[in-house]
Amino acid sequence: MSATASAPTPTRTRKIRRGPNPWVLGIVWFFALLWLVPFAGAIITSFRTFDDLNTRGFWSIPQTLTLHNFVRAWGEAGVSRYLLNSFEITIPALLIAVMFSSMCAYGLVRFRFRLATPIYVMFVAGLMLPFQVLLLPVFFLANKLHIYDTLWALIFFHSAFQLGFCVFVLRNFMKTVPFSLFESALIDGASEWMIFQRIALPLLLPGLAALATLEFTWIFNDYLWAIVLLQSDRLKPITTGLANLRGQYISDWPLMVAGSLIATVPTLIVFFALQRYFIDGLTVGATKG
Repeated sequence: MSATASAPTPTRTRKIRRGPNPWVLGIVWFFALLWLVPFAGAIITSFRTFDDLNTRGFWSIPQTLTLHNFVRAWGEAGVSRYLLNSFEITIPALLIAVMFSSMCAYGLVRFRFRLATPIYVMFVAGLMLPFQVLLLPVFFLANKLHIYDTLWALIFFHSAFQLGFCVFVLRNFMKTVPFSLFESALIDGASEWMIFQRIALPLLLPGLAALATLEFTWIFNDYLWAIVLLQSDRLKPITTGLANLRGQYISDWPLMVAGSLIATVPTLIVFFALQRYFIDGLTVGATKG
């Protein structure tokens, strides 16, 4: 038997991962359900009749359920026409903003010149300007350009006002692309347009998808500029069109709520279609650069 005893070998202890705090989970579920209460009330109201709502109140158990409110909202209330106007405004404005902002972000990252940072700061500074300050200048400018009370007024101004945020997101996302990738393509004989089209844009797809989701929601749900730049009822988007359904002395709330629920369907479809890019695109674009 040896005089010196061998030292015991240290044993590794595994850290046991504990689940989330039940109190925290309870608070989160409470606020989640509390947030869903108005939405559940809106769904129930949309299936009720006008007489049943006035007689029994909003939070009572409905006596009868009907789909007639959705049929009336789509046809009589003109929701189908208002939705078409919203798409005719949102899609061109979204394409213009994303196209020009992606080119600008590529130029600010790809080419190194002295004015790159001041130009980028100018775009970011535009985000801090309240829209209420621009109401009268935009109104007078639309009149001077003879585009007041046309869809082009909303398309042009939405494209211009969203350009700053789009450049901010895409420029930070573009900075995550290795600069050597552009240089290698340039050495291989690719032109700048080919580098932008074949290399930059495919790498920007997650950021473009996340940005398109946000921009579609913001432009589609805009109410302020629609009441400033449009007057004709036939041109109004869904947001201002639904506001016209409210009467001076009495309002058909089941009809209005049914129209509002129909108006939420396009944004939900866009979000669920692009949700796998949404978090990744915004996270990378917000933390790099």
